[in-house]
Amino acid sequence: MNRQLKTFLVMTRSGDAAASALGLEIATWLEAHGGQATLHEHRSTRGASACQLPEGEWDAVLVLGGDGTFIGVARMGLGRGMPLLGLNLGRVGFLAEPADAWARSLEALMAGEYVLSRRVCLAFDVERRGESVYAGRAINDLVVSRGALARLIRLLVLRDGERVGAMRSDGLIISTPTGSTAYGFSAGGPLVHPEMEAVCLTPVCPFLNNFRPVVLQATGEISVVVEDQAGEVRLSVDGQRSFALESGDVLRVRRAPDDLLLAETDGTSYFAKLASKGFFTER
Repeated sequence: MNRQLKTFLVMTRSGDAAASALGLEIATWLEAHGGQATLHEHRSTRGASACQLPEGEWDAVLVLGGDGTFIGVARMGLGRGMPLLGLNLGRVGFLAEPADAWARSLEALMAGEYVLSRRVCLAFDVERRGESVYAGRAINDLVVSRGALARLIRLLVLRDGERVGAMRSDGLIISTPTGSTAYGFSAGGPLVHPEMEAVCLTPVCPFLNNFRPVVLQATGEISVVVEDQAGEVRLSVDGQRSFALESGDVLRVRRAPDDLLLAETDGTSYFAKLASKGFFTER
């Protein structure tokens, strides 16, 4: 049995009345059952997180919203040493459990009757003329892509300094196993079990198709060099943050020093969840 969880930081989706109401209901329920909740709204912008966290220590983090809110909260590092559990108020809910079963989920957490799922995250920085100009953490994926104009970009990919290959393409997706069900899958990349210690490289519309999707161990360093630039090139972090790249920039990616911990209480298997989201045909 896992440790019993009693104190929770409850992060609610910004501007969502349903999330705020559910947060208050959860806080009242926890107080009546020997627990404690600190409510906080997760605010973010397209460029960076604007959320200021309250002071305190908690056993776990509850995220009330959709997958986007969950990823935004996780990227802030709230999962470091604390398990996260999402209650889905969004459309997909691949990372969260049904919100209408929140009382059952909380009972399981407080009784220690949950499963911990450990997930690889990515740490990255952008080097420009020998200096780091942008750095952070990704939960799902990092995407180097062309801008608004339909012009191919040329990228060189290395692992620990060894050449993997070069491509002319619309871009390159570097995804975690957790993120393999997102943009990487849409671009033809593989599904990877979320608890594997791996990193996926998936090209986006490569010219002549000379760079195939590849799965690598989550060790060492992956470098992506912007070799030439006929137009705009951008780095996207989890589809939520964006940074303009220049010719000669080097994106360096490695496994983050701390993994993401997910608390799971509903007992749904990975393959059952894939089937329920339409990845496999149910007969």
